[in-house]
Amino acid sequence: MTKRYTVTAALPYTNGPIHIGHLAGVYVPSDIFVRYLRLRGRDVIFICGSDEHGVPITIRAKKEGKTPQEVVDFFHENIKNSFHDFGISFDNYSRTSAEIHHKTASDFFAKLNANGQFEEIVSDQLYDENAEQFLADRFIVGTCPKCGNTESYGDQCERCGTSHNATDLIDPKSTLSGSKPVVKSTKHWFLPLNNYVDFFKKWILEDHKSDWKPNVYGQCKSWIDDGLKPRAVTRDLDWGVPVPISGAEDKVLYVWFDAPIGYISSTKEWAAREQKDWRPYWQDPETELIHFIGKDNIVFHCIIFPAMLKAEGSFILPKNVPANEFLNLEGQKLSTSKNWAVWLPDYLEDFPDQQDVLRYVLTANAPESKDNDFTWSDFQARNNNELVAIFGNFINRVAVLNQKYYGGIVPSCGPLSSGDQEALGAIKTFPGLIGGDIENYKFRAASQSLMNLARLGNKYLADAEPWKLIKTDPERVQTIMFIALQIASALAVLSEPFLPKTSDKLRATLNFKKLPVLPSWDSLENDAISILTGHQLGESSLLFSKIENDQITVQLQKLEQSKMDNLAVDKPIPTQKPEVSFDSFNSLDLRVGCIVEAEKMPKANKLLVLKIDIGDEVRTVVSGIAEYYSPEDVMGKKVTVLINLQPRSLRGVESQGMVLMTENDKGELVFVNPDDCSTPNGGVIA
Repeated sequence: MTKRYTVTAALPYTNGPIHIGHLAGVYVPSDIFVRYLRLRGRDVIFICGSDEHGVPITIRAKKEGKTPQEVVDFFHENIKNSFHDFGISFDNYSRTSAEIHHKTASDFFAKLNANGQFEEIVSDQLYDENAEQFLADRFIVGTCPKCGNTESYGDQCERCGTSHNATDLIDPKSTLSGSKPVVKSTKHWFLPLNNYVDFFKKWILEDHKSDWKPNVYGQCKSWIDDGLKPRAVTRDLDWGVPVPISGAEDKVLYVWFDAPIGYISSTKEWAAREQKDWRPYWQDPETELIHFIGKDNIVFHCIIFPAMLKAEGSFILPKNVPANEFLNLEGQKLSTSKNWAVWLPDYLEDFPDQQDVLRYVLTANAPESKDNDFTWSDFQARNNNELVAIFGNFINRVAVLNQKYYGGIVPSCGPLSSGDQEALGAIKTFPGLIGGDIENYKFRAASQSLMNLARLGNKYLADAEPWKLIKTDPERVQTIMFIALQIASALAVLSEPFLPKTSDKLRATLNFKKLPVLPSWDSLENDAISILTGHQLGESSLLFSKIENDQITVQLQKLEQSKMDNLAVDKPIPTQKPEVSFDSFNSLDLRVGCIVEAEKMPKANKLLVLKIDIGDEVRTVVSGIAEYYSPEDVMGKKVTVLINLQPRSLRGVESQGMVLMTENDKGELVFVNPDDCSTPNGGVIA
């Protein structure tokens, strides 16, 4: 048996809050895994922290007129508090701007440098002459040389996932000035990944062929097969961990060199607080190191960081890197820049005390092997049809019936029927079934096994019908309720990794704290009887509540608003028409008018016949706005009318002008009308 576990969750980047994609990909599965290990009595630490360096931070700071430190301070607290309120059970949540991290990362680099593990290379880099600085990573956009994405960054293409150097981009452009950068020489320190090809072929392609997830193994194999190249671990920037050697005063460590070292510095921070030794968790071969990440971070955790650890020489390598795929939202890719996301702080505000609902839905629909889609309708259905109707319904029936029949005291158990024995036997199978799936990172399957245990409870009660037997065979009812309470007790224990707040409520309902021996994961495998006759139960409460349609409507409206906002931003501005002379413009006679009559044009879906008062007369104007306005909508509306447009006949009606219209951000026609409604009809617009 493994002596201990070090479990890391990807360091969230501090340029925005946490959203459901982050939760589904990394934080919910890692929390399930760690909670399970704790229940099994394992020595485990759960490590995370804020990733606070890199170019996107400096870009955001420039846009907002803030310092990079101000940006990361705000989002560090936002993210840390969101995790806490949601119930992610980190043993330590640190940050890479902390002094202990700067020292750890500096010492790590210095050791590798002293041992000759880097190559010093003077290379051509992109330079913005207008901004007077080298362009690292996200300061550059251009066309990806592999997939043709025209918005690829200088270090990685987010469409195809390829990692590359900025000089590989086609038609690069500076994000600072918009100008085309020039090529200029600069010296950097490179980690020669090409020296580790044989190591990776053995360690990954042979040793982990059968136990790493196919998506992780496949991406690693692709990288190795394409050929590994030296990778720069320094950058020409002023925000980050300074390179701790002479001659590199204007350089910092590459964020993807310093960020994974953040796991180590966070562990050191935890160890100092708990007065423990951090080294066994990172240097003892009997420790299992597990990295939970999203698929966009596979290369860094499976290639670059292990190469760093290997080069340093005293650290263990990851046992597994169970990366998930991406979660989409309502059929579209999550986008923080377009606000197409469900933000964790917003969820916690909109659905108070319903953290477990989101945990369950994200687990039941986890993108473990392929991209999956989160929809609000599925969220509502899984809550109402599974958590409320199955899990909650069973517990509520057991609690209510026990209180009604026995005043909340566990009844006696009489002779067991075949159905009773079958139920008790089934209980003992679930710890192994659920635990096996968790240990193999199949959290979706594990969550459904948990729900199947609740289904077992409902079926047992439905088949036994204690509410019918209570008058004819009360002794039999005691046994039925005794068995039902054993199922409830098992649910209280086995739900904890998935539904921690629900587990706490259920433990309180069953009054676990008054039990002489607490039921455990291991004890349930050996004995399904965990609550004995005569035990006084606690007060019951509803575990889950229905989510109503109006709650879902609010969320869908938020997304619809984001969609409209994006359309407005993304809508191309029409190309300017050819210039006209002032005399040509002055020939147009634009007047203020008021619609006094309106009717639909017969047999024409798009046309309204308008009577418009322009002061000295009432004009007839035929306008193609019937798709957007009814006659009733436009009565009395002030409009702008071009009155000297040559009349034309439309379906036998002579139109004597044109009402000026434009499109709003929804693509709907709206009137171009005067701001001041008191403007008299016939007023000239100059």
